[in-house]
Amino acid sequence: MLAENYKRGFTEEKLKTMPDPKVKYDEGGFYLMTISENVKVYFDDYYRFLELTYARCMGELERTEKRLTDYGTEWTETVAYYSAYRTILQLVTKNIRSFYTDGSNFGLIMTPWCFGTVMLEKIETFRDRLRKGQVADGNLPDNPFYVVRYIDEIHKKVLLDLFDFPEAAFKMRWQYSELLKRYSKILQNITGSLQSVLMMVKSYGV
Repeated sequence: MLAENYKRGFTEEKLKTMPDPKVKYDEGGFYLMTISENVKVYFDDYYRFLELTYARCMGELERTEKRLTDYGTEWTETVAYYSAYRTILQLVTKNIRSFYTDGSNFGLIMTPWCFGTVMLEKIETFRDRLRKGQVADGNLPDNPFYVVRYIDEIHKKVLLDLFDFPEAAFKMRWQYSELLKRYSKILQNITGSLQSVLMMVKSYGV
């Protein structure tokens, strides 16, 4: 169990009665081949990883909250650093709770490395939204420049430490991201060309 109020989405009892052919069983327990990686993942291993990571995050979050209380309410660079650290921890714990309790989506069952890259992208998305002023958070200053800067500087290292990953854990994600960027650029070029053709056709009254 993650905590008293958060229970496994796919319990052993539920898995025993599920007719879905993706769920299989062997001497290691119930497992499936993950959707994104096509890798064998045991449900017990997956949930144990989330439980251990959650406990580590909660311990760090408690220590960070104490440090912020000790430093007071004045916004210094030190407070900005710990606020950035707290924000990362809060995002990870929030997503772990969501993944852990979901009992309807097999797409959330994944390897630890895949989960790490998902968290990496979620934090980077949050950072970009925070930079644009699209996030309302009473724990952050009106001008979160230093918080954003520290999130940008430390988020990868923090995740590697929380998940106990080597640096190689995030390298594959960048390869996929680069491919997606190139594909997106190609689509933008195609869309731009089509719009130019349509404008030309309209100008000729066709």
